Amino acid sequence: MKIAITGKGGVGKTTLSAALAMIFAERGKTVLAVDADPDSNLASALGIPSEAQKSIVTIAKHRELIEERTGAGPGEYGRMFKLNPEVDDIADAYSFRHRGVSLLVLGAVKGGGTGCACPESALLRALVQNMVLRRDDTLIMDMEAGIEHLGRATAGGVDALIAVVEPGQRAVGTLERISRMAAEIGVHGVSVVLNGVRDDDDVRFLTERLSGYEVIGTVPYSEPIRSNDRDGRSVLDGIGPEIRSRFEAIADRVSEKILDR
Repeated sequence: MKIAITGKGGVGKTTLSAALAMIFAERGKTVLAVDADPDSNLASALGIPSEAQKSIVTIAKHRELIEERTGAGPGEYGRMFKLNPEVDDIADAYSFRHRGVSLLVLGAVKGGGTGCACPESALLRALVQNMVLRRDDTLIMDMEAGIEHLGRATAGGVDALIAVVEPGQRAVGTLERISRMAAEIGVHGVSVVLNGVRDDDDVRFLTERLSGYEVIGTVPYSEPIRSNDRDGRSVLDGIGPEIRSRFEAIADRVSEKILDR
């Protein structure tokens, strides 16, 4: 099961990514959570202590690994390097295990995005393709505000692309852009999770703006989730049964959609 989660920055995609990763791990799945967002906040959302986070390797910043696998160091533009480096062992060797979830932090390519013609981009692209197409884990990818880490080579291996949307024009605009980008690489049927919904006006706004999209869950605004972020606890700690049931229902719905394909 390969799930990519995206949306405008700050809408709660990292919260959803962490919640689904931990729920699937609790259900006995072998979970690999991939932080593909340049802000790299998934470790905190999983509740990994700040001191322990210092030991987590960011692949895009690991100069020795990049040079070993591609033949050139980060930022060495103009030098020959391997476009298809060996990456089969990286997820196991560099992931950090916490609460049954293996976390791998990709990071971002400095100054160029993942599309640049540079060694670190080649490594990240090959690594994402390997994780999506060749591994048997339940893969949860916390994407940046778009789908830049995906491409035509990996699109067919993604079982579900979920966009998180909050009540706001910018979040809806980002969803529309993501949907267009997804269709261009062959990913159709973006599913939507509504997050941070406070009242009937929020529901009405989103219902009107999102006609044509499949909404697979709604997570209301939660003060405990906000407090967990502030205090460095996982998104599931102390949130109460009502909010947790919303995340459980989303996990159920995603699983059903994938099984029904």
